[in-house]
Amino acid sequence: MADYTNVRREYLKGGLRRKDLPEDPLALFETWMHQASEAGFSDPTAMSLATVDGSGQPFQRIVLLKKFDQDGLVFFTNLGSRKSAHIAHNPKVSLLMPWHELERQVHFTGTAEPLSKREVLAYFVTRPKDSQIGAWVSQQSSRISARQVLESKFLELKQKFAKGEVPLPDFWGGYRVKPETVEFWQGGDRRLHDRFLYTREGANWQVERLAP
Repeated sequence: MADYTNVRREYLKGGLRRKDLPEDPLALFETWMHQASEAGFSDPTAMSLATVDGSGQPFQRIVLLKKFDQDGLVFFTNLGSRKSAHIAHNPKVSLLMPWHELERQVHFTGTAEPLSKREVLAYFVTRPKDSQIGAWVSQQSSRISARQVLESKFLELKQKFAKGEVPLPDFWGGYRVKPETVEFWQGGDRRLHDRFLYTREGANWQVERLAP
């Protein structure tokens, strides 16, 4: 049995104080997001999406944040996927963005709402052509016998769409998660981490410090 009890480190990159918090958590998130992007991480927009199936079993997977504003955080996916089935049953989700190198995490809870076809198409046409074809190839979360099934289908569709634009699949779309809570976590020395929880109250936000 592997034993990792001695794997540890100190968190010394700085703290987070209440006086530094803006009224709107998305303002601080934008700052942290910019700093993570500027730090040169390979996937600064990667976030863990947690959903729950009909039996109450939680699932997590990594999705990529594509944009955010006051209306919420946006990601794209296959609408026939397991995550989409979960959201159709229970749209309450959580998102976690871990930036380990900065000793930071941001955790959102909220409700996922499907994007309009117009919004989906506007993003789809910006994708590289191979990624557009890949969206057609994969019936996400379905069982397949071998990778060759995907490779063969990709080559078939690449030839089909070689001389024209790739149309938007009717089974491909996205979601906007409207935050109801936002928690900021900044690592601290002696495990005295800084945590602040924003909770939406109408058009405003209430903020509280949480014990680490």
